[in-house]
Amino acid sequence: MAVPEIIPVAYEPDCRTSTIGRFRDGQFLASITCALPDGFVMGGGWEEHKRLFVAVHRFDHDGHHQESDIWCAGTWAEQMTRPRDEHSVVARAEARLAAVLAGLAEREYCDIAIRPFQVTVDGVVFGLITECHADDADGEEDWAELYPDGLGFSAPWNGEYDT
Repeated sequence: MAVPEIIPVAYEPDCRTSTIGRFRDGQFLASITCALPDGFVMGGGWEEHKRLFVAVHRFDHDGHHQESDIWCAGTWAEQMTRPRDEHSVVARAEARLAAVLAGLAEREYCDIAIRPFQVTVDGVVFGLITECHADDADGEEDWAELYPDGLGFSAPWNGEYDT
C-alpha cells in the first residue's frame, strides 16, 4: 500500500507521541531525542558526538510543514558527567520543551495528520520521510519514518507507530 499524502500520527499519553497535537495556528509534533550526525561512524568518543535535541515541528491545519524549532541541549558525554543534576542536559531539554509547548496558544494534545517533511540541523536529519520501494517483489511495504526518533508508520495508516 502506498504512503498516503497525509500521514496520521496517533497521540499516546506517556509514550513516544505524548507531545503532539493541535494549537490555534495548526498542528505540532514535539520530542526530546538523541541523535548522531548523519554519516557518523561509531567508535571511541561517540558520547561527544551524540547530542540531545528538543524538536518542535509546526504544521498548518492541512498538515503542511511550516517551521521547526530545533535546539541542542548538549552532548551525551556532558549528560553522563551530571546525570541527576538539575542543570543536566536532560533537565535543560525538558525545561526547553515545556517552555516551547507553553507558548503554543490553545494547545491540546491529540492525534494529528501531517505531510512528509525534512530539515537538517547540525548534520542531523529531522522529519517524516517516506521510504518507498520501486518494486515490492521482496515483500517490503512502503512506510514513513520519523527521524531521528526512529518511529515508523505504515499500513493500515491508522497513526500507530513501530520502533
